[in-house]
Amino acid sequence: MSDKHFVVSCEWLLEHLEDPQVVIVDCRFSLADPQLGQQQYKECHIKGSHYLDLNLDLSSPVGKHGGRHPLPESHELAQKLSLIGVNSEDTLVVAYDDSRYAFASRLWWLLRYLGHENVAVLNGGFAAWQKAGYPVTDIVPEYKVSVGLTSLPKIQTDMVVDIATVKERKDLPEVVLVDSRETERFLGIREPIDKIAGHIPGAVNYPWQEVADSAGYLLSSIEQRHRWSEIENAKEIFVYCGSGVTACVNLLSLELAGIHTGKLYAGSWSDWISY
Repeated sequence: MSDKHFVVSCEWLLEHLEDPQVVIVDCRFSLADPQLGQQQYKECHIKGSHYLDLNLDLSSPVGKHGGRHPLPESHELAQKLSLIGVNSEDTLVVAYDDSRYAFASRLWWLLRYLGHENVAVLNGGFAAWQKAGYPVTDIVPEYKVSVGLTSLPKIQTDMVVDIATVKERKDLPEVVLVDSRETERFLGIREPIDKIAGHIPGAVNYPWQEVADSAGYLLSSIEQRHRWSEIENAKEIFVYCGSGVTACVNLLSLELAGIHTGKLYAGSWSDWISY
């Protein structure tokens, strides 16, 4: 893998395209057009990669509460992962998208939530892969029949918090609540998706888009650490966004910075305003 845990380069992935212990997952998705990612995958994807859909695979159906992208049912997701070859703890999953890690990070977080630490995002995403002229195809790989360790997920319950925990702990001096949305949404100036604008009282704003540079490459671990310098000593960092998806980009940033106290408020703003 790379020297930066949880990240691999396009060059590294090219060298490991035929490695049976590497499973590549295309996570491209558009909130505005939910079918687009699937269509893009069918037209062209990294050779050997499988597709997982944000709505159909990486989330549960929407209910009255729980936000716009509730966490998927863990055993269902684990079975899907085993079908694409994630059959032991040694399997490295490499996730990519074309949205600055918005959806690849969701899969990265979910795998670790299921107890599978061996997962990385592709630095630069699909754009960097194409720019390098590396192999793409429209051939969809077949499912595997083996069902391995991922069919028995080891849920890391301490990685996630619910609305009750957020309410109870967010104002404690050792806890920081981070809103990952762009500043205009945080301030309530603009709200393109949810019914109510604004943010959870007491939250601080760290827009998820700032985890990568203008070309879409992740900032270095030193730059990630600097980004969190004001709150790095918090005992717990609760991270949310609109629906618990792009918050995972900030959780990736925290891990790359060497800060392991981040927890996902899975329902996020869309759950908060549903009460």
